[in-house]
Amino acid sequence: MTDANVGGRVTIYDVASKAGVSTATASKALNDTGRMAAETRARIRRVAEELGFRPNALARSLTSKRSFTVGLLTDDIYGRFTLPVMAGVSEGLIDQGVSVFLCSVGGDPALARIHLDAMLDKQVDGIIATGKRVDRPLPIDFSAVPVPVVYVLTEGPAEAITLVPDERQGAREAVRHLIQRGCRRIAHITGPEHFLVVRERALSYRQTLEAADLRVPAADVLYGTWSEHWGHEAVARLWSFDERPDGIFCGNDQIARGVMDALRERGAAIPHDVAVVGFDNWEIVAEETRPPLTTIDMNLKELGRQAGLTLVRLVNGEEIEKGLLQLPCKLVVRSS
Repeated sequence: MTDANVGGRVTIYDVASKAGVSTATASKALNDTGRMAAETRARIRRVAEELGFRPNALARSLTSKRSFTVGLLTDDIYGRFTLPVMAGVSEGLIDQGVSVFLCSVGGDPALARIHLDAMLDKQVDGIIATGKRVDRPLPIDFSAVPVPVVYVLTEGPAEAITLVPDERQGAREAVRHLIQRGCRRIAHITGPEHFLVVRERALSYRQTLEAADLRVPAADVLYGTWSEHWGHEAVARLWSFDERPDGIFCGNDQIARGVMDALRERGAAIPHDVAVVGFDNWEIVAEETRPPLTTIDMNLKELGRQAGLTLVRLVNGEEIEKGLLQLPCKLVVRSS
């Protein structure tokens, strides 16, 4: 075994680096595509053989007959959800240097059309449509697009492939964790009720309490905004009841941070008096709370990785079952 692959599987980046070329050039040489000097192609192949490079079969099939590019179209202008998804897509296609062409459209149909046309002009192999709400489509119709489309974290048509987190499973993990910690009066503070994910998590919250023979508190589910301010306000409401919670499941990490600030202001020790679990695992929030926040990770990077691999299979003409695919969330235990 050579030094290059002692730490793990050799990638296209290792070959390109050793040969002194770009990943796209290395990929073209190994797949016998593109224009380059014969001696360059031979040198790259020789380096690959010396390093023991084994290309990813799916990506190899994609790049051997396509443009090395997939499009990622999103209405998530801040990138909170899209950037982890994009990282996963890139990771899934890393071996052959397939690049990702990202365009943000907000809610503007005209801008979405312009960006989609630009992607098609660049002859992308396929498109991943992603967003920030699973119950809303992007502001453009993909039905006439001549390349495969995979949907992630946005509403796709019934005949398409759509990947989303398993919201009910994630909420169940959160509530079970609180129960296992000994909490018996568990409140749920969450975002606007018109969001599908809010309703799914609230349903799972109630079902998990019922399965554990615990009753839903008198306050029931507290619906509000996705903000720290709402977390403060919701705790004030809970503290107006005679029975106060010993566990709080929050609909996102921003709400959870507001909840924890409000609990400290009332002299409640976290997690001794009240344990708190968030949802999102937004690390810049979760790791900086006091104490660091236990939360649910939606595995956005894995969603992106699976979307990329699924798109490759579609480009290759494989038959894949259409419909909604839910990927599991995971509990990230910290100190709250």
